[in-house]
Amino acid sequence: MKKKLFFANMALTSRIIFTNYTNMKFFSLLHSKRVLIFAMLLFGLSAKTYAQQKGSLMDVDTTMLKRLLLTMKKYEYVGISGYIQPQYQFIQSEGAKSFNGGDFAAGVNNRFMLRRGRLRFDFARFDKNNLPQLNFVFQFDGTERGVVIRDFWGRFYENKFNLFSVTTGMFARPFGFEVNYGSADRESLERGRMSQTLMKVERDLGLMLSIEPRTKQSFVRYLKWDFGLFNGQGLTATSDFDNHKDAITRLSLKPLKLSQKLIVSGSVSGLFGGMEQFTKYIYKMSDAETKAFFVDSSSSNIGKIAPRKYYGADIQVKIPNRVGNTEFRAEYIRGTQTATQSSSETPGVIPTLNGKNAPLYIRNFDGAYFYFLQHLGSKKHQFVAKYDWYDPNKKVKGNEIGKGFTAADVRFNTFGLGYVVYPNDNLKITFWYEIPKNEKTNLNDYTSDLKDNNFTCRVQYRF
Repeated sequence: MKKKLFFANMALTSRIIFTNYTNMKFFSLLHSKRVLIFAMLLFGLSAKTYAQQKGSLMDVDTTMLKRLLLTMKKYEYVGISGYIQPQYQFIQSEGAKSFNGGDFAAGVNNRFMLRRGRLRFDFARFDKNNLPQLNFVFQFDGTERGVVIRDFWGRFYENKFNLFSVTTGMFARPFGFEVNYGSADRESLERGRMSQTLMKVERDLGLMLSIEPRTKQSFVRYLKWDFGLFNGQGLTATSDFDNHKDAITRLSLKPLKLSQKLIVSGSVSGLFGGMEQFTKYIYKMSDAETKAFFVDSSSSNIGKIAPRKYYGADIQVKIPNRVGNTEFRAEYIRGTQTATQSSSETPGVIPTLNGKNAPLYIRNFDGAYFYFLQHLGSKKHQFVAKYDWYDPNKKVKGNEIGKGFTAADVRFNTFGLGYVVYPNDNLKITFWYEIPKNEKTNLNDYTSDLKDNNFTCRVQYRF
């Protein structure tokens, strides 16, 4: 009887467990073959243990079986996933700057590189009613440039009203669509120039409350509201350098099927933050007819908070058809950004210049992106067209950009065309051609359009 119980439980542990809740899939850590190997190893250990202690063989078998079952039960909701993205790129000129995988080295106009190499661990725990109690995620990114963390967060759920959850740790900021759309699923190779500049690496340390009704009785199940407090510097910083926190919020509509041929989703977002001014020199754009920065050098500036405020809205429209989907996406963001003279990127450390705290520059910006996606004959083939712009300084343009300004004030429009093929569920191949267009200015390096058109072929392996 005990032998029958042993083999019955061994068969049970070899099954793969799939659990899908709130758009998150948790799958078994151990596939059937691995389970059997794992069980054999533990069974082998039991024999060794038996040789070192007294008692009947059957008693030891039962003890080890219990240990095995406890181990398997503990890890039945652990998931391991990952992907790698090797790619080849060619750009028009040697040493060109690029937001498509990073700048090229001096004297180089083509390269092989590993864009991303992700390994992710998920764990979920459920109560007796199969409602989620908590889950946590570890994700690492490894390339030829080193290994860094990406996600280290935990989330616990309230199960009395099935209404809210709380997330803490390192995770994506709840702002907009593109920032939260995963790199493994995104049809274009990279996020737009604006997203990469304002929210580099997308993630930050903080705490987030999510209101998300988990009932199926009313329209509110399609709504989700996130509100979080974050350090503000994201993964570009090793630690927080001031006492100010960024407040970020997003109200989103989950995909809503309006008809058999129309699915709509979208959100509105806001970021209300800033950084402490460690210098008295604060530059702002003049409202006068002559476009220029003017400096406020009042000693009282030190210790005040320089603003960083973003406002955004996005929409996604999907039209199912016989061969797949036709889809349109759009997102617009505008606001105020505090950075430095040479960059509009959110500072990760206290900016310095010649050993002293560098002046801060406050600019009004806006930007947007638009996608058109179309399956070609089947879901295995897809055409992608994308247009995005980022204007880091809305109060100056074209030939007005000269003395006193830098590349951080130049607007870029980027056109991208791609063909994506999905041979199977674990393989994706993307061919992408990108055409960035900078505005022509009186800056030495930007009197004409830069030669930075680029082509990429990327292969993604995913499990």
